[in-house]
Amino acid sequence: MLRRIVTILIAVSTVAALAWALWPRPIAVEATKIARRDITVTIAEEGKARIREVYTVSSPIAGQTLRIDRHAGDAIGKGEAIVSIRPVAPGLLDVRLRRAAEATAASARAGVDLAAAEVKQAEAQLAYLRTELSRAERLASRGTISESARDKARLAVDTGSANLDSAKASLSVRERELERAEAALIEAAVSDETCCTDIKSPVSGRILRVLAESEQVVQAGTPLLTIGNPADIEITADFLSRDVAEIRPGAEALIENWGGAPLTAKVRRIEPSAITKTSALGIEEQRVPVILDLAEPQPPPGLGDGFRVIVNITVWRGENLVAVPVAALFRQGDAWSVYRDDNGTAKRQDVVLGRRNDEYAEVRSGLSEGDVVVLHPSDAIESGSSIAPNTPDQ
Repeated sequence: MLRRIVTILIAVSTVAALAWALWPRPIAVEATKIARRDITVTIAEEGKARIREVYTVSSPIAGQTLRIDRHAGDAIGKGEAIVSIRPVAPGLLDVRLRRAAEATAASARAGVDLAAAEVKQAEAQLAYLRTELSRAERLASRGTISESARDKARLAVDTGSANLDSAKASLSVRERELERAEAALIEAAVSDETCCTDIKSPVSGRILRVLAESEQVVQAGTPLLTIGNPADIEITADFLSRDVAEIRPGAEALIENWGGAPLTAKVRRIEPSAITKTSALGIEEQRVPVILDLAEPQPPPGLGDGFRVIVNITVWRGENLVAVPVAALFRQGDAWSVYRDDNGTAKRQDVVLGRRNDEYAEVRSGLSEGDVVVLHPSDAIESGSSIAPNTPDQ
């Protein structure tokens, strides 16, 4: 009898142990309590710092620059000479060009001689016509010839005078052509006494880049160096056009990842037109340049022209809002949902969200302050699952 009772007890214990081992246990989850928070929505984009006004100093004439002894970072005052240029002599004529120029000069010289001969001819013709007019006036006073004949003589004198003026003008034109043709034969040499033309700085500041340091021949308009004021820094970033719709002038921003502590800034200007850029994935994007001013009167040491920064612009801010961590959200069809802790049981709850950032989302309906939700829900959890929430903030 005793053996039978022991056997029954062993069987019952075995069944109980198996039942306890196979009984579903609550799933350990990380959870948090819904509370009210301030939510700030920002738009982040890579940008760069740049000097607001950069002046490019160019050569005003063609010539040979002397070696520039200034270097990037050197201070410069307004009106201070920074580059000296020696004008270059005109290029020498080769045999073909010289012969062509000599032929042009000879032709112009012959044209002057021809025009001078025409002037002499016109002078002689005018002298003869004036003599004829004098004779006609004497004969007309005696009644020997008609007044019509005398008028014809006067007309001939006027015409001859006009022909003389025309011949003199033609001679003047031919003389100018000769001067131009002879000038083409001049091969001027520039001596050391003609050096040099000094180029002066248009503003006070520092030299940013020296573009042509060595002595060399440059054409008019060749950039030589750039000058700017390193203390006059602004921030620029190209944002997607759809994001710019939310940005307003005067919006607050935070400048990060430049190598120092975060800097505060404000949006000063949004460019009126977009530019097309290709992303790293090869997708064409429409981006709009946004210009920001630093709140600090002087930029911090270490922030210079062309430095890379991350720009975070605040586009929306809400205070004392019911907020749910983004880590608790998941998609269920077209709706956002969470798993809410209902006395140790996970209950799927659809929620209506408002604005959100990377950490929290505004809850407009579906959850109340004090509700506990599961963070990072796994596929092992479903509505009705037994859970063992670990809530550090409880």
